Amino acid sequence: MKYKVAICDDSDADRRYIMDMVRCWASAAGHEVHIDGFPSAESFLFRYAGESDYDILLLDIEMGAMDGVTMAKELRKSNDTVQIIFITGYSDYISEGYEVAALHYLMKPVNEEKLCLVLDRAAEKLAKNERILNFEVSGEMVRVPIYQIRYADVIGNYVTVHALTDVTVKMTLGELEKQLDERFYRVGRSALVNLTQISRVTRAEIRLNDGTAIPLPRGAYEGVNRAIINMR
Repeated sequence: MKYKVAICDDSDADRRYIMDMVRCWASAAGHEVHIDGFPSAESFLFRYAGESDYDILLLDIEMGAMDGVTMAKELRKSNDTVQIIFITGYSDYISEGYEVAALHYLMKPVNEEKLCLVLDRAAEKLAKNERILNFEVSGEMVRVPIYQIRYADVIGNYVTVHALTDVTVKMTLGELEKQLDERFYRVGRSALVNLTQISRVTRAEIRLNDGTAIPLPRGAYEGVNRAIINMR
């Protein structure tokens, strides 16, 4: 596979160090990589305005005028497939990764073995994003990429799949669940949630990145959190 990778870090030494490790990972895994390095969030966003086809972004959090978390939030407004890997010297920001569906956090100094494992996961997720579900609706075939599905809920004999557009089909939630992967978690009898779309979880509800609130059945809080942790 061929991947386009961006490394955004205001330290020239750290940026070069990570570039070398990414090249080693690609060589060992049999991948092709094109790597661009950026010294600031602003320089990346300037390039991104004309080249938005990056697959993996390794992003330092503590930078100049714009920090990495703010940049990731800006990026997520138009791109929900790029795999974001935060690199930081502090653990204080980990909770903010929910809001931008960050794949992982790596602490500085970055360990090569850990980086390679995370890059393997990024490649796996990118491959999964290519999977598509086909639904027949009113005599037409509707194709929905799995990664676009935020959640699905059921009313009576019909399931509504909430993606870029909503699709309602006659099927059971269990039948849909069998077509999905480990990114999706069954919330009681009435909903399936894409774990990568969750911004926060309380004992009463799951809140998605788009603001959607999904009621959480009693006793389900711990299970959802375990599923999120295991997925990461």
